[in-house]
Amino acid sequence: MPALTAEQLEHFRTDGYVVVEDVVSPNEVLEPLEVEYAMVLDKLAEELFEGGKISSTYAGLPFGERLTRVYQDSGKVHSGYFDFSLPQNGISHDTPMWHGPAVFDTLTAPSLLDAVESIIGPEIYSNPVQHVRMKPPEHLTPKDESGRVQLGATPWHQDLGVVTEAADDTDMLTVWIPVWDANEEAGCLQLVPWSHDEGLAFHCAGPNAATPGLHIPDDQFRIEDAVAIPMKRGSALFMHRLTCHGSLPNKSDRIRWSLDLRYNPIGQPTGRDVFPGFVARSKAHPETELRDPEAWAQSWIDARELLAQRDNPVFKRWDTDDPSCA
Repeated sequence: MPALTAEQLEHFRTDGYVVVEDVVSPNEVLEPLEVEYAMVLDKLAEELFEGGKISSTYAGLPFGERLTRVYQDSGKVHSGYFDFSLPQNGISHDTPMWHGPAVFDTLTAPSLLDAVESIIGPEIYSNPVQHVRMKPPEHLTPKDESGRVQLGATPWHQDLGVVTEAADDTDMLTVWIPVWDANEEAGCLQLVPWSHDEGLAFHCAGPNAATPGLHIPDDQFRIEDAVAIPMKRGSALFMHRLTCHGSLPNKSDRIRWSLDLRYNPIGQPTGRDVFPGFVARSKAHPETELRDPEAWAQSWIDARELLAQRDNPVFKRWDTDDPSCA
């Protein structure tokens, strides 16, 4: 995929987002990623089975069905085993995470970086605010003690709203990639066009808020103007840091699998400075580019070890007692 066209760039600037087809190769990038995550699921299933947490490893089932059955049988969503980040609290020396070579190859795919470069320039830093999301069908997903689905629809938010104030002037770019096709039934993203021009909205935080997790109250933005963004495997949604967005619930019979990535120009704050990012591309200083997936993985292991020995860092800027959250 070459750099974005002038028309696509104008759409991004005007509407706060643009969808581009065929950014990531299914054969060269996504299939190795699927193979790698099948191995991670193997390890998780074996660990839970040996620990008496599930009655079967469900070997032989297709990936999505197997993941769903493991979650159902254990009564818990095990997102951390697959995620290439760390949680925002409760980090221990053995907090699960995954930083495999296929994930690294996805983050640094040349076609993806070409597209990113056309938006933020050639000095590209891989921002550590990044996730893989494997959402089972909601009717098959375990619930928490309050009866809520443990991994459901993502509430309305802006990506600038979930990082610290240090990144307020950072040209942070969100890239959302469906590993499998994501239509409305499967819980694709929804967003509000032009909302990036309306500033940072107030975000409320759980557990005191009605919606778990950071979210924008419905009366604080133009929710009636929201549009769903169904996408094909290998395409990419490029989104401004202030674009209001969330996801629909997964009402299908299969998992919704996506990647949620961030990039910013080198030298700008990431908004989570205790997590490690890296130089993904630099035309000015190519020798600074990280090309070793093992070094990337080790940087996260080192960060986990350090964070396990200290108090939880503060990631949130919002006051949960604000009247906006009443």
